[in-house]
Amino acid sequence: MTTKYKNVYIKSTGVVVGPYENKGPLSKLFDKHYDDMYFGEKTLEQAETKIMSDSIEVALNKGNLKTNNIDLFIAGDLQNQITSSTYAASKLNIPFLGIYTACATNTEGLGIGATYIESKICKNVIVSVSSHNMVSERQFRNPTEYGAPKPGTATFTATGGATCILTNKKSKVRIESATIGIPVDYEQTDPMDMGSVMAPAAASTINRHLKDMGRTALDYDLILTGDLGTFGKEILKDFMKTEYGIELKNYNDCGVMLYDLKNQKDVQAGGSGPVCSALVIYSDIIKKLENKELKRVLYVATGALFSPTTVFQKSNIISIANAISLESVE
Repeated sequence: MTTKYKNVYIKSTGVVVGPYENKGPLSKLFDKHYDDMYFGEKTLEQAETKIMSDSIEVALNKGNLKTNNIDLFIAGDLQNQITSSTYAASKLNIPFLGIYTACATNTEGLGIGATYIESKICKNVIVSVSSHNMVSERQFRNPTEYGAPKPGTATFTATGGATCILTNKKSKVRIESATIGIPVDYEQTDPMDMGSVMAPAAASTINRHLKDMGRTALDYDLILTGDLGTFGKEILKDFMKTEYGIELKNYNDCGVMLYDLKNQKDVQAGGSGPVCSALVIYSDIIKKLENKELKRVLYVATGALFSPTTVFQKSNIISIANAISLESVE
């Protein structure tokens, strides 16, 4: 399902990152960073709440807005019961929608927020996501304290908070359309190979978006997925060509862009997590759209919908991707 919008704009963004992300190629573009993983908090879970709250504060300040100017807060993360988002919401006194589609959460939030604004129910909406490497690793995979080795296909959950404020007032960048993904099952079962799990979902959503909009891939200056990593990126290109006859020439992956893969060996196949693609989009891509270096970008966030329980039960890992079309405003 693809929805077109006429009056949904990006007011401001806030991007706050941890130490690994700040050592990557986009470090100069982030609004704020921390040099340790606790951010002055007692627990890692509290640290994730703090980094989301920080990103909200940054976005509000950049947009010259107060919380009483905001009609709705939409947020999601990787913690059980999306508690990072819930605790951040408890400090805002704003109506709250908690959402979850794993690493595809940010595009889900943008699509929901855009629909509320286009329908004139809301004037200003905050959309936030967060993830924390240490929190996510001990929840979804082996505790990092065990020192268990990981294969080269594994990705590295990004640490950060990212916020976007959507508005009905004209700005330099708008959300032009959104395509909500369909869950797909390609019988993948390896939680250490998210690229293989999520590439088919990205392909399905890109193909449907292009068909719904009557466009080709070359109608976009850039198509970005998040987060397939180095292996998933190549799988997607092959899948698009063989399955749909579409060649992706103007394409990259946010998980590949966030880190220096040559020198930051710990990140393996690249970044992942709900915040990973948002960090790239809000720090780098939005600025390029504002400066008209890019005119139209298709942002396709991908998510693997599994839990430790389903993995232990050897169930297939379901994946999904949602797409957001961003345009520079003349």
